[in-house]
Amino acid sequence: MIDHFDEQVKNWVLGVAEGAELWLGPPNGQRAGSGVGLYLLEVMKAAPTSSARRPAPLQLTLRYLITTWAEKAEDAHQLLVRLILAAMENADYEVESEPPSTNVWTAMSASPRPSFFLRVPFTYERQPVDTKLVRQPLQIQVTATVSFYGLLLGPEGIPLSDCRVEIPALSLSTSTDYKGRFGFPLVPGEGTKNLLIKAKGRELSISTDASYPDSAAPMVINFTSLED
Repeated sequence: MIDHFDEQVKNWVLGVAEGAELWLGPPNGQRAGSGVGLYLLEVMKAAPTSSARRPAPLQLTLRYLITTWAEKAEDAHQLLVRLILAAMENADYEVESEPPSTNVWTAMSASPRPSFFLRVPFTYERQPVDTKLVRQPLQIQVTATVSFYGLLLGPEGIPLSDCRVEIPALSLSTSTDYKGRFGFPLVPGEGTKNLLIKAKGRELSISTDASYPDSAAPMVINFTSLED
């Protein structure tokens, strides 16, 4: 489960240091008693493993900063070494050879202390998508395409220039010229065309089933809502 991925590391720590207190926050304060800090410092995308299943599971690498504390420094050191050795014996885990840099401690407002980075793999199993069985031959419907021209007018029939005209369903957009004209080279000749006009911070939606393939006879759109 994605909401319990920390449990894997917590259970591993408790198996190595039974009864230890666990702390998931940054190691930037003094804590009483003794315990282990598991601070998730980074989440990285990992290369997917080969699998015959579809869809393939998602792979992540969780990078934890492991610290320990105790009333006596030597007890904290012994606990840390036990955790490192146990991690090195775990085939699924990876212990980084380089210790945390000074920048890491500074970013957490913490004093440098004995610690190590632990890389833990995490797999998220995606649910397969049900694919319906195709029981009929595939039919391809071809629709002719035509040009589409329009003219955008504002109050008192004044042409509106530099206005954006979109056909969102077709991911098409253009702008009106200085005479308020606009055009799309190719649109479906049949069906409804839903246009979205954006002018002076306002929008106008308009639909038409007609085609206007002749630039001399464009679709005239009156944007009267621009009038104050």
